[in-house]
Amino acid sequence: MADPWKEAMDHAVAAARDAGGVIREALQKEMKIMHKTSSVDLVTKTDQKVEQLIITAIREKYPSHSFIGEESVAAGQPCILTDNPTWIIDPVDGTTNFVHGFPFVAVSIGFAVNKELEFGVVYSCVEDKMYTGRKGKGAFCNGVKLSVSNQDDVKQSIIITELGSNRDPEVVSKIFSTMQKILSIPVHGLRGVGTAATNMCLVASGAAEAYFEIGIHCWDVAAGAVIVKEAGGILLDVDGGPFDLMSRRTLAANNKIIAERIIKEIETFQVERDDV
Repeated sequence: MADPWKEAMDHAVAAARDAGGVIREALQKEMKIMHKTSSVDLVTKTDQKVEQLIITAIREKYPSHSFIGEESVAAGQPCILTDNPTWIIDPVDGTTNFVHGFPFVAVSIGFAVNKELEFGVVYSCVEDKMYTGRKGKGAFCNGVKLSVSNQDDVKQSIIITELGSNRDPEVVSKIFSTMQKILSIPVHGLRGVGTAATNMCLVASGAAEAYFEIGIHCWDVAAGAVIVKEAGGILLDVDGGPFDLMSRRTLAANNKIIAERIIKEIETFQVERDDV
């Protein structure tokens, strides 16, 4: 079989579109909010409903496959990537945005076989933008081919990062210190729309030169990682080492020159791996 995962990706796109419809509808209605670990890390009924919808749709077609889902892990399921074909799902990436009606919310579905990412689907559902990337086949948004920016002057760059949900004063201080150092390079701008998956797609589409964050999870970045790579970008650890899906430390950039310049300014802090 020349292209074993094309059908699986088409299935993921359909599931993401259905999920996006549910999210858009929920955004119109009053939302019942539950609290996860802190008032900053919000979870809604919609997260759980959407994850169930996606997993059910995929499991019907691929009953032997494994799943790593944000809500399943929150409910106590292990977060371990094996060689078995595995779907890595963030049903509502940007839950805090969702709760506040801030219009950037994405459905993120990554797919790995033998621990290697094969494809990624990110549906930015308020914007109705469907981003896809498949290993060796390129990256697209609504069918239009994506390509990272060719900018190699960091001073002409937009860099994306997030403030995260950790409110430990020491962590907050390091995050702000890093942002101050990057801003002072100086760069054109610092941005962040509140969803890691969308941030990565913005790098893939050339709208920004780099995105970095410490403390995100595998389900936030699995799909975006494929899309960035297929658009010609690179993925690294925030210290310049190789990208590790489970490390909760990600840097996506258009090229090595920008990546290495940004890495110099990043103040790292400890986070527990997803697979611990």
